[in-house]
Amino acid sequence: MLEKLDGTLERIIYYSEEDGYTVARFQPEGRGDLVTVVGNLMSVNVGASLRLEGFWTSHAKHGRQFKVTNYQTVLPATVEGIRKYLGSGLIKGIGPVTAKRIVKRFGLDTLEIIEHHPDRLREVLGVGKKRVKMIVQAWEEQRSIKEVMLFLQSHDVSTSLAVKIYKHYGDAAINVVREDPYRLARDIHGIGFLTADKIARKLGLPTDSPQRVAAGIAYVLSQLVDQGHVYAPQGKLIKEATKILNVPSDLVEAGVARLEEEQQVHRENITYPNLGQPGVAVKEEKAVYLLPFYYGEVGVANRLRTLINVQRSRLAFYQSANWERVFAYLVERTSQPLNAGQQEAVRTALTNKVTVLTGGPGTGKTTTVRTIIRLLEPRSRSCALASPTGRAAKRLSEATGREAKTVHRLLEFSPQKGFQRNEDHPLEADMVIVDEASMLDLLLTNHLLKAIDPASHLLLVGDVDQLPSVGAGNVLRDIISSGQVAVVTLDEIFRQAEDSLIVANAHRINRGQMPLFAKGAKDFFLFVDEDPEKAADLVVDLVKVRIPRKFGYHPFDDIQVLSPMYRGAVGVSNLNARLQEALNPASPGKSEHRLAGRLFRLGDKVMQTRNNYDKEVYNGDIGRIVRLDLEDQIVVVRIDDRPVPYEFGELDELVNAYAVSVHKSQGSEYPAVVIPVLTQHYLLLQRNLLYTAVTRAKELVVLVGTKKAIAIAVRNDKIAHRHTALDVRLRGRQGTQAPLGLF
Repeated sequence: MLEKLDGTLERIIYYSEEDGYTVARFQPEGRGDLVTVVGNLMSVNVGASLRLEGFWTSHAKHGRQFKVTNYQTVLPATVEGIRKYLGSGLIKGIGPVTAKRIVKRFGLDTLEIIEHHPDRLREVLGVGKKRVKMIVQAWEEQRSIKEVMLFLQSHDVSTSLAVKIYKHYGDAAINVVREDPYRLARDIHGIGFLTADKIARKLGLPTDSPQRVAAGIAYVLSQLVDQGHVYAPQGKLIKEATKILNVPSDLVEAGVARLEEEQQVHRENITYPNLGQPGVAVKEEKAVYLLPFYYGEVGVANRLRTLINVQRSRLAFYQSANWERVFAYLVERTSQPLNAGQQEAVRTALTNKVTVLTGGPGTGKTTTVRTIIRLLEPRSRSCALASPTGRAAKRLSEATGREAKTVHRLLEFSPQKGFQRNEDHPLEADMVIVDEASMLDLLLTNHLLKAIDPASHLLLVGDVDQLPSVGAGNVLRDIISSGQVAVVTLDEIFRQAEDSLIVANAHRINRGQMPLFAKGAKDFFLFVDEDPEKAADLVVDLVKVRIPRKFGYHPFDDIQVLSPMYRGAVGVSNLNARLQEALNPASPGKSEHRLAGRLFRLGDKVMQTRNNYDKEVYNGDIGRIVRLDLEDQIVVVRIDDRPVPYEFGELDELVNAYAVSVHKSQGSEYPAVVIPVLTQHYLLLQRNLLYTAVTRAKELVVLVGTKKAIAIAVRNDKIAHRHTALDVRLRGRQGTQAPLGLF
């Protein structure tokens, strides 16, 4: 039999961001003792007044618990309840301190005062005219969305997502959700197909409705894009969508055809040739693209071929240069002779319209780039330097002594107007140099190429053996494998780099050899522990105590933990929680705010998880929380010496960054890195992942785990396959003549 409990949520013990499952301590009205409640309590704040519906159970280990089947937020009826309710972060302008003062002044009449006589709030110490206005506005918004909130909560939508839905659609929210709940997945960050589908099913939408099938197909395609694929093989798409939708495959096939008719997807046969026997196909598959990625891939192929084939060159002078004299001149000027590979790279970049310069750490890529710039300047030739991330751009600028920008800034991106540099307003540079080019995804590459004048030169610099871009595509590898672009690979390690075990071991790993762990090593160490829990303890101790004590590195600013995976004892999630507690523990004067399963605390090291062009922060940017205001409901993060404000409703864009995934670390360098490598990671242990992790360190690498796990990674040279056809299109085997105006 279902029972009801009214009371206040006191503490969250566990929360799953995946499904909202919560274990919490709850204070029922009229009872002295807290009770444990379990169930789906998505995004409910501590201090919220709730009416729970459910039943009592007995857990073998944890004892008596109240299992929640349904809940709703209610207005509290006690002074203490009102204080906790107002201090929970529900009303912008009222934090715990102000809530205590307001309730002390007005007692049980507090909510009546806020509702009907808000000017009286100025009787409270610290509440002025501006704050009253903020409180009134927030209270009105809460009241306005109450109907929407109740409707959405009855369909298992969390409070935070309900607020987002209301802000996006306003008073039309309920009608939108009723008419097409799948719009939520298309329109609002944080709401995916599974959430929208749950709402749709509760609203009674048929399982086989065309709306649902189309949304499911789009969801599978977007999931594959998130994994780096540019297109989906039709067979794989139909199989995955059939499984998720639980409908017959013929309905999914019909759905794909309908999406093609509606120009939401593009289908074509991709033929992969046998390069050993030209003209003999080894593979053909039907590819299904979301339209932006089809146009992006065709656009990159067409624009690269245009750059290569247009005879005009802004650097035509170098075609007839006396290179022997040029390199002799450089030695006179710099006393730093270039090796044969570097000379070839300089000559190739200045005489070819498009060049790729690749090579591992310590092989002289940066010196080569500096030399190219040095040769351009005496002839008043201009050069634009860019990199996909702010951190990489800053490193490029420091290495060259010239201004370097992110690709977005180079192309003058505006959230309102998009990329201002394009085919109609190209970059004025004679040469464009992009560092860390392995991080370029397909769509960004397309925008970059749009903005390059056909007479300009393009130099892509990167390490092709690192992990590919976080976004869809495998651009650098595809360009190289196409055979259509000049490629120079630097493979000679310079003497000063040979002294570093980091550089030596990075190259050993890349060649499939075990790294060396020398007794007298100064910059590369292995701490052996097979037990994941003990390894996690060791990681925390290394970051907090051992590395700072021995090498003088700062735990926040200089040391970064990189993990191959998110789950498990030495996964990103658990290590973040452990390191947060060790490096930035709770204290009475330190404000903190919980959003679902994430706890943010003043002083935390955090990372942006998606591109936010309005704030000019991008996926992977790391900073520190320098202000966390519970009254104004704002968090300020200092990123690259710039304060970036976030409202509480925007905190789903941030995660703690004491530990980050190897993928998220791309383009960054840290003085010291700590890398757990255990056999429990075996599914993700790949050579290019370990290689990428090791090459993030400038001065110190500490591995924690086992030689067996390291050997698994070193032996596994299988690069996770991405479904792309850029290399095929560059070879000219696919129809690539879509009208340029479309992309």
